[in-house]
Amino acid sequence: MPRFASIDIGTNSVLLLVAERGADGRFAAVLERAEITRLGRGVDQSKTLAPDAIETTLQVLERYATEARGLGAQAIAATATSAARDASNGAEFLRAVAERTGVKVEIITGEEEARLSFASAWADFGGAGPLVVLDIGGGSTEFIYGDGAGEVTFRRSFDIGSVRLTERWIRSDPPSAAERATITTHLDQTFAQLPAPPVGAHLVGVAGTVTTICAVARAIDPYDAAKVHGARLPATEISATLERLCALPLAERRTLPGLQPKRADVIPAGAMILEAAARRLSANEVRVSDRGLRWGLLVDRFGRLG
Repeated sequence: MPRFASIDIGTNSVLLLVAERGADGRFAAVLERAEITRLGRGVDQSKTLAPDAIETTLQVLERYATEARGLGAQAIAATATSAARDASNGAEFLRAVAERTGVKVEIITGEEEARLSFASAWADFGGAGPLVVLDIGGGSTEFIYGDGAGEVTFRRSFDIGSVRLTERWIRSDPPSAAERATITTHLDQTFAQLPAPPVGAHLVGVAGTVTTICAVARAIDPYDAAKVHGARLPATEISATLERLCALPLAERRTLPGLQPKRADVIPAGAMILEAAARRLSANEVRVSDRGLRWGLLVDRFGRLG
């Protein structure tokens, strides 16, 4: 069976998926990788990708490209999102990736990011009614509404993410009550721009913030995608996990089962985004997707038979 690969270069992490396409057109994962490189560190203020963040990310991408080709991937599709969109040297980063790995990276808009994330979520959770997909990244957060037939009816990308909010407002360890109040007010004001979700819609959360909150809430350590993908997180459990994360200093958060140490500094802000989004959408629970953009990208680029 033919194999293909997709790479999602985000503000906080870089993800690889190598999968083979069956005769029915469906993909089965052969290899998945995730590395936190913090490419977007400081971009919110400097509007520039830092040289050390670029180099760290390039080294990960070299390994990914080598692994994908070694596993027989016929082609590699790669996208970069919020950090590369906002940085003045984003094009320079893309040229370096092409030179070092032979992979051409496409900087996609927030709207395209939303479309691909929705496609991934619909493939796993669609068909039982309208769907709202929430994609919380390091630099941006996307909301996508779809009807019962899988047609997107609304999508919006906000320049709000776990890294961006942490760098902008959190100075205390752990976050102070005043900092939390400021962030919550900002999130509520921003998300007030969202229309009401479709009646009866199910909320699906994709990307690392949501999967991490699930893993921490359930103490899934080591991380097990089979236990995370498809899990249902009640709003009460999200709030309880947020309170727990915000009560611990960084050194203690790093030791929590289910939490990657490199994500520990930004996860309180990520949890605040998730809680505020669920509140705005009047969602009693969030269905967790371990897949997201890289799966949507794979299907979009290589899903056609023939």
